[in-house]
Amino acid sequence: MIYISFVLGCAAVGPDYERPATPMPQNWQTATDPALLPDQEIVRQWWKLFNDPILDDLIEEASRNNLDLLTAMARMQETRARLGIVTGDHYPFVDLEGAVTRQRGSENSLSVGYEETFYTPGVSAGWQIDLFGRIRRCVEAATAEYQASEEDFTDVMITLYADVAFSYLDLRTNQARLAAARANIESQKEVLALTISRFKNGLATDLDVAQSERFLARAQAEVPPLRIGLAQSINNLAVLLGRQPGALYEKLVTARQIPLPPEKVTVGVPADLLRQRPDIRRAERRLAAQTARIGMAKADLYPNFSLTGNFGYESVDTVDLFDAGSRVFSFGPSLRWNIFAGGRIRNQIKVEDAVSRQMLLAYEHCVLNALREVENALKAYIENRIRLTALVRSVNAARRSVKLATELYKQGLADFQVVLDAQRDQFEFENQLASARGNSAANFVRLYAALGGGWDLEQIADFRKESNLSGTNNKGDLR
Repeated sequence: MIYISFVLGCAAVGPDYERPATPMPQNWQTATDPALLPDQEIVRQWWKLFNDPILDDLIEEASRNNLDLLTAMARMQETRARLGIVTGDHYPFVDLEGAVTRQRGSENSLSVGYEETFYTPGVSAGWQIDLFGRIRRCVEAATAEYQASEEDFTDVMITLYADVAFSYLDLRTNQARLAAARANIESQKEVLALTISRFKNGLATDLDVAQSERFLARAQAEVPPLRIGLAQSINNLAVLLGRQPGALYEKLVTARQIPLPPEKVTVGVPADLLRQRPDIRRAERRLAAQTARIGMAKADLYPNFSLTGNFGYESVDTVDLFDAGSRVFSFGPSLRWNIFAGGRIRNQIKVEDAVSRQMLLAYEHCVLNALREVENALKAYIENRIRLTALVRSVNAARRSVKLATELYKQGLADFQVVLDAQRDQFEFENQLASARGNSAANFVRLYAALGGGWDLEQIADFRKESNLSGTNNKGDLR
């Protein structure tokens, strides 16, 4: 039997989706620092503000080869194909059918063991009636899911760029801390040599030598963890770029300065998050998809109309297979209406409605979470800049203290412990300064990631073109 259904343009049952009204604050709570510039467009390619060509190259390569990003692209292709499947229900289908059947009856039955070959070629077609808009709601849901997968792709892209920047900053920070540790070792060696010389001349005690040896050993112990962190950062970057660990060693092992963010950054206004943050946009699209599923469930309460028919030939002999007398066909309207289902349909509607409320709450939570992340990132960025300025002053003072303490010790005017304390403070402050510089740059990255920076429409269009996702309709081979 062939089912031929005709789509009719009718109103769809269920609620029509409306974007939720989302109240947003006018300004950021912590955006009072002169380094923060509101009411300006957010910089998309924020990493270029570091003016570091190596970082630019790493992010460019990651955008082409990162496996998580390629997986997200494949999910886009999947949801785009699923949308095509659902959209195809709007179009008629045509099938060619045919069979050749050899039959033999039982000799012990009324058919007395007959044998014959039965030929049945034919054509079938279909076109579904969408009287109450079930297909329309299916297409709405599939379209929204496809759009959500686009936002998921964008979210993965933003996270990827931030992760590359974090790993790169960890690399440069570990190199800076390693340089400070090695400088401290050399300083401790010089002090140890001085102490041994003074001990031989009776100007220092054996305790001074032991303390100097202890401080030198402690300084040397600081190096291995930093080398471990350095190797981990290089390996992390290699994996983010879709390479094997260690592949970037030659390119990155040479120490370079920690890239610092610009003096002023643009943060926009809170309302920008609704269009910038892909996780908010994804949550909104999933809410739209779920709203359409309420209509899909409600459509099952109404009758389903269709036209059924077939046309073909039946014959036991190929000679007269296509004669007029061999033609068979059937055609007529049909109705299917689920009158009693034990409450299954109405409870399914309640299920979809409850899931829709969950999706709305998830969307509202996503907005609140985005506001929290930005406020925290703003506070961390501002306070770390203040800390960085103070640490620069402390390092300068510590270096001067070491020089003065060493001179006084040489002249016998200061105890050896004063020299050791000054050296310890200098190393700790230099180590903290290197970490603070890395944190300052990392806070800049967190801020722009929280603001939803790191993508633009042209870039997304390029990815869509590369993955054959351009356009909204595929009217080539409709099979």
